[in-house]
Amino acid sequence: GPGLDLAYVCEWEKKPKSNHCPSIPLVCAWSCRNLIAFTTDLRNEEERDLTHMVHIIDTEHPWDVYSVNSGHTEVITCLEWDQSGSRLLSADADGHIKCWSMTDHLANSWENTVGSMVEGDPVVALSWLHNGVKLALHVEKSGASNFGEKFSRVKFSPSLTLFGGKPMEGWIAVTISGLVTVSLLKPNGQVLTSTESLCRLRCRVALADVAFTGGGNIVVATSDGSSTSPVQFYKVCVSVVNEKCKIDTEILPSLFMRCTTDPARKDKYPAITHLKFLARDMSEQVLLCASSQNNSIVECWSLRKEGLPVNNIFQQISPVVGDKQPMILKWRILSATNDLDRVSAVALPKLPISLTNTDLKVANDTKFFPGLGLALAFHDGSVHIVHRLSLQMMAVFYGSSSQRPVDEPSLKRPRAAGPLVHFKAMQLSWTSLALAGVDSHGKLSMLRISPSMGHVLDMNMSLRHLLFLLEYCMVTGYDWWDILLHVQPSMVQNLVEKLHEEYMRQNAALQQVLSTRIVAMKASLCKLSSSTIARVCDYHAKLFLIAISCTLKSLLRPHFLNTPDKSPGDRLTEICSKITDSDIDKVMINLKTEEFVLEMTTLQSLQQLIQWVGDFVLYLLASLPNQGSPARPGHSFLRDGASLGMFRELMVVIRIWGLLKPSCLPVYTATSDTQDSMSLLFRLLTKLWLCCREENHITEPDDALIDECCLLPSQLLIPNIDWLPINDGIISKLQNKQLVRLQFGKAPGLVGHTVSSQFDAFVRAPGQPKIDHLRRLHLGAYPTEECKSCTRCGCVTMLKSPNKVTAVKQWEQRWIKNCLCGGLWRKMPLSYS
Repeated sequence: GPGLDLAYVCEWEKKPKSNHCPSIPLVCAWSCRNLIAFTTDLRNEEERDLTHMVHIIDTEHPWDVYSVNSGHTEVITCLEWDQSGSRLLSADADGHIKCWSMTDHLANSWENTVGSMVEGDPVVALSWLHNGVKLALHVEKSGASNFGEKFSRVKFSPSLTLFGGKPMEGWIAVTISGLVTVSLLKPNGQVLTSTESLCRLRCRVALADVAFTGGGNIVVATSDGSSTSPVQFYKVCVSVVNEKCKIDTEILPSLFMRCTTDPARKDKYPAITHLKFLARDMSEQVLLCASSQNNSIVECWSLRKEGLPVNNIFQQISPVVGDKQPMILKWRILSATNDLDRVSAVALPKLPISLTNTDLKVANDTKFFPGLGLALAFHDGSVHIVHRLSLQMMAVFYGSSSQRPVDEPSLKRPRAAGPLVHFKAMQLSWTSLALAGVDSHGKLSMLRISPSMGHVLDMNMSLRHLLFLLEYCMVTGYDWWDILLHVQPSMVQNLVEKLHEEYMRQNAALQQVLSTRIVAMKASLCKLSSSTIARVCDYHAKLFLIAISCTLKSLLRPHFLNTPDKSPGDRLTEICSKITDSDIDKVMINLKTEEFVLEMTTLQSLQQLIQWVGDFVLYLLASLPNQGSPARPGHSFLRDGASLGMFRELMVVIRIWGLLKPSCLPVYTATSDTQDSMSLLFRLLTKLWLCCREENHITEPDDALIDECCLLPSQLLIPNIDWLPINDGIISKLQNKQLVRLQFGKAPGLVGHTVSSQFDAFVRAPGQPKIDHLRRLHLGAYPTEECKSCTRCGCVTMLKSPNKVTAVKQWEQRWIKNCLCGGLWRKMPLSYS
């Protein structure tokens, strides 16, 4: 198969009056949350002025672009996301640096909050300071059971620490006149900025890059743009002295590109066009590209410790010197390419793959290449992925304008008339499974990169590769959209099972930390196959259940007289699992009811959540008799002892609260007035829970229980459970590997295909009333309230809280920043209905 193929393209609508033209230089950046930022210049015919725009898209909804007039007066030269993917830096050719963050935690609404500047001095390199978090992925250990072995923490110091070892936030930039400027963000929001020259003899810096060392220092590489000049390196130390930021710099060994010393190529490549450290935390490896009008050559250099040869005369004078050879640091060339077409952009891997010999060998044997390739884009529109150490070709993509190689020598290939379309800026995703390029028309292309670079593998090995990267995202908290690009419907069932097995091999503490993330991951996988869609419903319900359970239990207060060692919530869990009685009142009697006393307004405000619990329990029990069908939502709960146990605890809490305020109880429509619906449901739920409370010893529900559940529809009105939000993302439309063409600002029609038609069975039809999925409130068929929806699962909720009660605030705090599934929020147009 191809190592690289095009998944989708998204372009600007041609408007007669104003148009987006790519800025020069054009820059883009890709965050660990799978947001991509890039620049264009908006040219307005009337004013003939350029507006420097920053655009931010979420890769799942690329058409929903957030475009902001950056306020930069000169062209934007750098864009950089922070480690958490929630803030973006932009810098321009006038020395201004701006820090952008989300407004109200919305991925399609951004504002500039703070910044810094070096007046009139263009910024050529920019980076956030390092926060000291560094992982290494060990391919060799991909079969190990423990996540800590596969993804180990590397000892790495932050660039600067606050009191108590907390990393200080801030950024560092290099300007064209040879200055280095550092800005520190104090916890109170103040910015401390300090600027120093890199060395005493300041000279023009055309290109620069920044990297970090494990010891907490910063390394800056610079070039004046000419290949006959040396590439210089500097060590930069930042400290805070008397509330002021202090910068010390020191010169490190420099290097001359090898192509300038090679007699055959002496004057062939006059300009250095790209200078990049291989990774922000690898200051000892650098990639250089030198170019002429039509060609380029790429070299990879590495900084090595070497012994200094010492003359014999000295050894006789001082035997000490002879024992221990003095060491020096020296740049050595690792590899170089042959003459290439002119390089237009370079993208480096962000996946922190371990590069020991064993890891490299295992990677090669199993054909696991993410993180080992870097991307080069060429002026003819093609893209090569080359190995980061050997620069050997691993995969190639021929753009629309580049011609596929024919047998005759490449020299004869006629150059097409006029400029060719090519990528001006490129970025790899955080797992290296996707590549985004912005071309000379401002069009965004999304490419898939095969983990095996196109080598055909058996199904088991392909699954192992994807599983390894899913686990990496689970541990780091990064978004895994780019992995889903490679999941075929036939893989889903297997991946979900294997992911669960790996998760169960971790220790209890880690399982607790990852408990919701794995559910969200399974949900996103199950969306990709028509046979598992019903399980998406269950996983979303499970996320909702976990969140409600935590919130309601956190409202219980210990009685002030005795200070128990266990919280009331923990004690509730303990008592409910110990007392297996199916009579709700006998379980209730064992609890200290004074811990459950809440204000009446609080109880009333929780009614919608309580109603959901009551409805769900009834729906589950009523669906027990036809449990043979996994195609029905709710199926997986019937065997899930942990979830049934949570429902059972919540029923007990609700029962006690109902004694305090009857109007907070779930409302059931019963055929008889005398029936105690809650105790009936509790009794049946307990029996079902007893069948599967022990994971290794699950028994079938007996006929008596099934008969009683068969009668439920004649005793109570079975509610309609509102299942899935509408699925309007791109990922499931990319599975048949056909290129999807999109336009910025224009949502694509929901193209019908197998998965989405299955999906629609569980979604409300367009004319039906909308629902706030997290507050469980009905919004009407044409909502008038502003809403936000999750970029990943699509669930919808109102932007503003209709309620002022503290308990409700506590519930809403759970999903103010991210959805329950971990996805980011985006503001919806008012007409979303």
